[in-house]
This record gives sequence, structure tokens and C-alpha cells, in this order.
Amino acid sequence: MQNIDPLFILQPVIVIIIASVLLIYWHSKRHFNQMVLVYSLVAYAVAIALKSAVQSIPTNIVLSNVGLGVYYGLQTVIFEVGLAFVVAWYAISHGKLERKDAEAYGAGLAFWENAVLLGILSLINLVAYYSILSTNTPLAQTLYDTLNKDAPSYFDPASQALSLVALGTLERVSSILAHSAWGYLCFVSVYLRKKRLFLIALPIGFIDFLVPFEPNLGLPIFEAIIFALSVLSVLVAWYATKPFRTNTENKTATPQS
Repeated sequence: MQNIDPLFILQPVIVIIIASVLLIYWHSKRHFNQMVLVYSLVAYAVAIALKSAVQSIPTNIVLSNVGLGVYYGLQTVIFEVGLAFVVAWYAISHGKLERKDAEAYGAGLAFWENAVLLGILSLINLVAYYSILSTNTPLAQTLYDTLNKDAPSYFDPASQALSLVALGTLERVSSILAHSAWGYLCFVSVYLRKKRLFLIALPIGFIDFLVPFEPNLGLPIFEAIIFALSVLSVLVAWYATKPFRTNTENKTATPQS
């Protein structure tokens, strides 16, 4: 019986490493309060729960790609970016988080999405698939039939599997960049009381507008566009908060006598 290509297991492993290293980097640079991970988890978990609830509501409305894109985009803007702002406001206004936690707040949002929800859980599933299909049992045959019907790409040749893994990893990297950008902007917006930064963060969530257009664009072009927009989001966030960042670095520097 054919097994899934083990190359697919690489994708969640790589993504988990990238998201984790990002947090480790900011901890070594900023020495952030580890409670920032709890607050970013609350913001992310509640947002995903609300998105799931909205998407579970049955509707007879048939939307065009544009309408569906607006539907997806607004959900991310309202729930993910909006709640990132609300939770940051609560934590900062109650003295729970400080300026040194800004980057980690965005990185935390990226971590829970990509390392945990779509990383660790995917890794567990893929390892389970590989282990079960390695056995000669009725369960293995049932699983093979199911995957062959619902996810036949798992049985693609190694060259095609590697391409899918590369594109899938690029997608997750884009997600890490976008979450980091809007989380950071929301945090700094609250800390500096600059609504302008929150208004800059909102359109980043609208990146999900492009999701319905993936079949028309083709996966490589689609992922390239998403990645380019995510990089642009980080650059905009970095530029827009330059005064805050410079001030932070000056305050955290050790004075020489």
C-alpha cells in the first residue's frame, strides 16, 4: 500500500521552527514579559472562535469571488485585527504589558496560528497518517481510501510533493509576517495612543480577500502575491513605528558612565 510522502511532514516542522525562533529572537532582544503569550493567545483564540461561529451559520446567499473575498477579509479585519487591538488595550491599560512586549505580541499571534494550530496539529496528523499507512491493517486501507479521495496530493511523486511543501511553507511564512505586522501595530497604537497606527493595521487583515481568487491565479502566483503583500505589511509597520522603536532601543540601552 502506498504511503504519504514523508516530505509533507517537513512543512509543519519548518513552520514550527520559524515561528518559535522568532519568539526566541525577540525574547533575547527585548526580554519580553512571558504573559504576552497568554494575551496573544486570548486574542487569537477568541478571534478564531468567532470566525468559526460566523462561518457555521447557514446561508443561501451565493457570492461572487469579490463578495466572498470581502466576506473573508472583513472577518479577519474585525475579529483578528480588531481583537488584537482590544486585548492589547486591556493588557496595557491595566499595566500587564509594557513597551518591550510590542514585537512579541505580534510574534505571539503568529505563533499560535502557525506553530500550534496549523503546525503542531498538522504534524500530529501527518505522523499518524504515515504510521498507520505503514501497517497492513484494515484501518490503513480505510485511511488510504479516504486520503486518496479527499487529499490525493499526499501520494504525489517526490518532485511534486516538494513543490507543494515549498508553497505551503511560503504560505505559513506569509501568515507569520502578516500576524506579526498587525499585532505589533495594534500594540504600539494602544501604547502611544495613536489611532493612525491601528488604521494602518486594519487593511493588513484584508489580505484574506484574495483567498477565493487562488484557483484563478494558480497556487504559485497566489502565494507569491500573498508573500509580497505580507513583506510590504512588515515594512510599512516597521516604518510607521520608527519613532517608537528608536525610543525603545534608546531606553533599553545600558548607559555608559
